[in-house]
Amino acid sequence: MTRQLSMLPLAALLAACSSNTQVASAPAPTATPEERVAPPPASTVTGNTAVTLGVPPGHLPPPGRCRLWLPDTPPGRQPAARSCDGIGIRAPIGSMIVHRPTADKKVVRVRYVDAHRAGVVIAVRVFDAVTGAYLRTES
Repeated sequence: MTRQLSMLPLAALLAACSSNTQVASAPAPTATPEERVAPPPASTVTGNTAVTLGVPPGHLPPPGRCRLWLPDTPPGRQPAARSCDGIGIRAPIGSMIVHRPTADKKVVRVRYVDAHRAGVVIAVRVFDAVTGAYLRTES
């Protein structure tokens, strides 16, 4: 009798492990592109709403050129400005592609690369080249 009682916890444990209970998981919430876009990695917030570019003016690419801007990398260690041809394909996850259009030298277009997929642009924002102030979001 004692041996049968000592086997009881073991039998209960085996029964619990061998059950085919499935736990239904809730579907992962899907975020819209605007919800997935983080503010620029080096951005600062002034007041309550104004987001600034966060790239020092001396580190902006010249008009007609692009520059990859990597989060958590000091300005002096950022990749050099280069041609915009093919830069999006090489953009690492979470980076920014900073572009100075030749047609409008007063603005900076920034393409934000997804935090999980290299080369996938999830948002484009336009900033004032002199002040770094946010102007608009492009689609």
